[in-house]
Amino acid sequence: MAENRSALVVDDERDIRELLVMALGRMGLRCDTASTLSEARSQLQRNTYELCLTDMRLPDGSGIELVGEISVRHPNTPVAMITAFGNVEAAVEALKAGAFDFVAKPVDLVVLRDLVRHALELHEGRRTNGTDSVATRLYGESPAMATLRGTIAKVARSQAPVYIGGESGVGKELVARTIHSESGRANGPFVPVNCGAIPAELMESEFFGHKKGSFTGAHADKPGLFQTADGGTLFLDEIAELPLAMQVKLLRAIQEKSVRPVGANAEVNVDVRILSATHKDLSALVADGRFRQDLYYRINVIELGVPPLRERLEDLSGLSAKILARLAAHQGRPVPTLEPDALVALREYPFPGNVRELENILERALALSDGDRLAASDLRLPTRAHPTTVAATAGPGPLAQSAPAVVSGIDPRTLSPRDTASSPLPSYIEEIERTAIQQALQENRYNKTRTAAALGITFRALRYKLKKLGID
Repeated sequence: MAENRSALVVDDERDIRELLVMALGRMGLRCDTASTLSEARSQLQRNTYELCLTDMRLPDGSGIELVGEISVRHPNTPVAMITAFGNVEAAVEALKAGAFDFVAKPVDLVVLRDLVRHALELHEGRRTNGTDSVATRLYGESPAMATLRGTIAKVARSQAPVYIGGESGVGKELVARTIHSESGRANGPFVPVNCGAIPAELMESEFFGHKKGSFTGAHADKPGLFQTADGGTLFLDEIAELPLAMQVKLLRAIQEKSVRPVGANAEVNVDVRILSATHKDLSALVADGRFRQDLYYRINVIELGVPPLRERLEDLSGLSAKILARLAAHQGRPVPTLEPDALVALREYPFPGNVRELENILERALALSDGDRLAASDLRLPTRAHPTTVAATAGPGPLAQSAPAVVSGIDPRTLSPRDTASSPLPSYIEEIERTAIQQALQENRYNKTRTAAALGITFRALRYKLKKLGID
């Protein structure tokens, strides 16, 4: 670190100021100090700093005031709050006010060093790239997407945990990756994990790692997801699926910034930013007692909503063109264009699966078409089917016995054996199944047990169909 970089340390305790000045000095930072809010304001008027550390309680005001002022008047200066040990409420309040991060007393020098490193990387990124450099991977000219990109640009400047809400298929992981790539952790790892895909009995080992011999099958030391994401970002997708017992352990790891591998005697410090997401209503789960309120409070410091595709239809044409260009490039063929009737059909379709479903529809159309223009008939869009009119599927049961629905103007009941042999009937049936299951999931608030009951099939059969049809 260059010696010309400077930091402002604000604390009314002389011992704390001296400790921080010494620690930051060893990291190559020149330090100014202030013991009051007014002194800090004077220093900020005279100097420019790469970093500010401020205590929560000051003789003439609150450090929260200083955080807010720096965020507005000195947006390129990351500010971190010094809080009392275990004071989670103060840390969350500081992050919501615009603090880059927080550090607890007594100050852990390893944690402080990581904080300073990320702050300086973020400051350098802002100075060279500006604040308008949010990634362009999130396509869309609609007001909803412009607002989302602007919020991401602000969120990326912080170390605060972010909760990303939105329906299945809207691109929550892409939002998380964008936040990471625009943050001071961009050079660190981005580790996504689907919380619903890890068996409950293996969760602690997967998240925190284990030592050799700690349980049957533990033949070697294994780092967990937190250690793998050290220095970067851990994205917890479908966090609502975590059992309550694991929620307690996750909360402690986030608060203490350390984990204890299974079978270990000591904790390991981890430097990880937490991003989380789910398509479920977490606040409703908290009210029902199925998600811990303290964990919800901790991960939901900043909430980011991703709009469904039906709320930004003005992006549909450009988004389709980009998807088709990417798919055509992978297949080494010319980029097809959508006929006007195809665009009309797409605009009228409700897209329960959002952008992911649009990609699947276009990929299928591209695979089954021979020309370079795609008409509405090439899209084979399913009609909206009610769960009581679901197409026949292999095997007995209410779902299989329901009346078939019509897809793309073709009723499977009218097909002769010759028609069936020469037409893609299985794909039609799969689309009918997919639509019915997605609608049943939405009507039952994505409770799979209730969804299976509504469809008249077993839970195991529903899980099989979800995997087969690629439904999250």
